[in-house]
Amino acid sequence: YQALQVDVNRRFSSGFSIRGTYTRSKTIDDGDSLNATTSGGEPALASNPFDLRADRGLANFDVRNVGAINASWAVPFGVKKRYGGWTVNSIVTMQGGFPFTPQLSYNPSNNGDTRNPVRPFVNPAFSGPVVLDNPNQWFNPAAFLAPPSGSGFYGNLGRDTLEGPGLATWDLSLLKDTRIGEKLDLQFRAELFNLLNRANFNTPNAIVFTPSGVSPTAGLITGTSTTSRQAQFALKLLW
Repeated sequence: YQALQVDVNRRFSSGFSIRGTYTRSKTIDDGDSLNATTSGGEPALASNPFDLRADRGLANFDVRNVGAINASWAVPFGVKKRYGGWTVNSIVTMQGGFPFTPQLSYNPSNNGDTRNPVRPFVNPAFSGPVVLDNPNQWFNPAAFLAPPSGSGFYGNLGRDTLEGPGLATWDLSLLKDTRIGEKLDLQFRAELFNLLNRANFNTPNAIVFTPSGVSPTAGLITGTSTTSRQAQFALKLLW
C-alpha cells in the first residue's frame, strides 16, 4: 500500500469552518478474499494455484482517488445577530471506482476446481476503448477471448485490470437549536442526502463468457451504491 494524504482545515471567526481531505493511493496484492461472498468483482480464489504471481494486481478494495470537503456554518442573523442557533452543514464526497476482473462462468483449465472461474484472454485484434462508461454495458466483451472449454488453458488477462464507476454525492443538513428550559434544548433537523440525485452505480457484472458464448449480461449494472435523493426531518430534545 502506498498513499499520499492531504488534509486542510480552516476555522473562521464568523462561525464558518471548512475541511478538505484527499487521498491518492494504490493497493496491490495477489488475492484478498477468503470466500466468494467477499470477493467483490473478482474470482474468489487464485485462478492458478501453481502461479500465484499471475494473480498479482490491484486489491479489489483499491480506490485510487478519494476526496471529501465538509463545511459547517453557524448562522446568526438579524439586527445584532439576535436570531441565532442555526447551523448549516455540508459534505461533498468524490471517489474513483473499485477495480474488477472480467471472468468466465466456468473453469476450462482442467484443474478440477469447479468453484473458481478463470480470466479470459486479451483479444490482440481488438482496438478502441474497453471501458464504455455505460451502465447497460460498462465494458466491451469484444476486448476478450474465451479459452475453449476443457482446453487446459488459463486466460492471460490480469486480475483487477478494469475500474468500475466512481462515486460523487452531496449531503446537506440544517439545524436549529431553541432553548426551552434552563437545561433543555429543542433541536430541529432537516437533512438531505444525495442532494443532486446523482446515480452512483455499483460494479458491473464481471462474467464475460459462459460455456455457450458471450454472456448477455456482460458489463451490465443492475444497482446503485447510494440511494436516490432522500430527505428527513426530526426533532431532538437535548439536556
